[in-house]
Amino acid sequence: MSTHRPVHSPLSQFPVINDCVWLGGMPVTQLALRVGQTPFYAYDRQRLTERVASLRSVLPAAIELHYAIKANPMPALVQHMAGLVDGFDVASLGELQIALNAGMAPLAISFAGPGKRSTELAAAIAAGITINLESFNEAETVARLSQQQQRPARVAVRVNPDFELKAAGMKMGGGPKPFGVDAEQVPALLKRISKLALDFQGFHIFSGSQNLRPAAIIEAQNHTFELALRLAADAPAPVCSLNIGGGFGIPYFPGDAPLDLAPIADNLARWLARVKERLPAARVVLELGRYLVGEAGIYVAEIIDRKVSRGYPFLITNGGLHHHLAASGNFGQVIRKNYPVVVGNRVVGTERETVTVVGPLCTPLDILAERMELAKADVGDLIVVFQSGAYGLSASPTAFLSHPPCLEILV
Repeated sequence: MSTHRPVHSPLSQFPVINDCVWLGGMPVTQLALRVGQTPFYAYDRQRLTERVASLRSVLPAAIELHYAIKANPMPALVQHMAGLVDGFDVASLGELQIALNAGMAPLAISFAGPGKRSTELAAAIAAGITINLESFNEAETVARLSQQQQRPARVAVRVNPDFELKAAGMKMGGGPKPFGVDAEQVPALLKRISKLALDFQGFHIFSGSQNLRPAAIIEAQNHTFELALRLAADAPAPVCSLNIGGGFGIPYFPGDAPLDLAPIADNLARWLARVKERLPAARVVLELGRYLVGEAGIYVAEIIDRKVSRGYPFLITNGGLHHHLAASGNFGQVIRKNYPVVVGNRVVGTERETVTVVGPLCTPLDILAERMELAKADVGDLIVVFQSGAYGLSASPTAFLSHPPCLEILV
């Protein structure tokens, strides 16, 4: 049975040789033997390096590039990224320790999140990283802890802007939000910071993520720079850091196309000249997670059963939503759509069929591919889910139904 319809976004980052996906210089079948088990995630260090290099070749040289560790906190991957980017952004004490262990300089690490515990804030102050303040209460807590340690905490203000990134996969700003301080309240917070023993660094303005529309990203960046310049008038010290967030998306679904960076880069170049004039000490930071690592990873599960239910074929694997919640459609999707999925050792195959791929969990939500055209497969074949380098294992309910854990490797 063949529908001859596009089943996912075009993919080119991993070669297919002899009808088998290759990653890290070997076929996925050999990689599975090397790992010693399925399921597993595999991340390709060459793809990571190439992505950062290609981004830097387009962006203005003055833009600093930060990796948001929440996208993928695997320690080996973070260590590799430490040699490629200018800084890290973390969202927990656990991520902070990973960042420091990877060798990133504390001055190049910032800490965001609306519910930082006192122990986390104390650790951040002791480490000398920048804390993105998310409320008036947090500013007071940081000031108290800073006084206890007798060292001024480095702080920036995370701003909840009065706009949003249109068509974003997840909206992080605009309207009532738990993230940051409402833009209209920021002048009052800046006034309070000026009376506290804090080392003010600048602003963090993040309006949304996973966007493939250059015009929407440009519009949000325009509003971000305009807002930052207005707020800087009330800053208690020269703005040294202006984190404009990210929002760069990657293609997942039919009709998605890779993000065109050229117009975004041109717009950033125009703004840099204005920022240099108005805020001469400011470093402009672009904070990206998914865009840097998402396309460099795959998730591999093994088919352990094949069955036909009322005339319709199902492939049952030993992996599922407990390892890859996003691919199941239960991580931010309103209407479920298939991630790019292939039979890794039969990418084209000699026969095709429309099939549903499910995991072993006792829930109808455990779906990796729904009514998708794939090569005809059987027990022992490998299902490969592409675009799995970001928000994969660490964003999944790994303890759900107490199934065996999943491994991660960097090749």
